[in-house]
Amino acid sequence: MKWLLGILINALLFIAFAGYFEGVHVSSFGAALAASLVLSILNMLVRPILIILTLPATLLTLGFFLFVINAITLLMTDSIMGSMFEIDGFGLALLLAIIMSIVNVIIQKVVMEKKN
Repeated sequence: MKWLLGILINALLFIAFAGYFEGVHVSSFGAALAASLVLSILNMLVRPILIILTLPATLLTLGFFLFVINAITLLMTDSIMGSMFEIDGFGLALLLAIIMSIVNVIIQKVVMEKKN
């Protein structure tokens, strides 16, 4: 249930980003939902490998390099989804990765506090 909620939240974030940033293009809510699903699969399969391969850089930057890894997975999602979901450039992907991380942490805190 928590996984599905995360996919829905990310899809809503993609729609919000498309409305706020000119460099983010989402063709429909279904495309945002599919992009969120693709991103979650990439986070399960590719992200751990990238973290291990870039461990020295991550340690050197005190963990801030994880935002770069998140931006890379967003760009991979962009390339998989084609024209239905597009992010124009690495800088914007990095900014979106930072915003998504902050929003997801806040939402997780709220959901966890309601359960306790």
